[in-house]
Amino acid sequence: MVGGLRVQEPAADLALALAIASSNRDAAVPSDLVAHGEVGLSGELRSVGQLERRLGEAERLGFRRCLLPKAGLRRVTPATGLELMPAATLREAIRLAFA
Repeated sequence: MVGGLRVQEPAADLALALAIASSNRDAAVPSDLVAHGEVGLSGELRSVGQLERRLGEAERLGFRRCLLPKAGLRRVTPATGLELMPAATLREAIRLAFA
């Protein structure tokens, strides 16, 4: 990350990429959207561990929508109240986030 900040959490990749896209588009990331996923070098989104736990915490914090890797969706129990927005690539995730 810029400025020397070290992030050890691969799930932060997608959120960071959305922040960069937000700056480039001069448009804010919606405040009710949480995003997590690892971004590969070719732009593919990779699933992260403890997905259900992350979703539960996001819901508890008041988020209503969650952008996540399509690959990780098969492991999620649909009991969460979040609207799940699966994406296979970073390009697709940016399109969904700013639609």
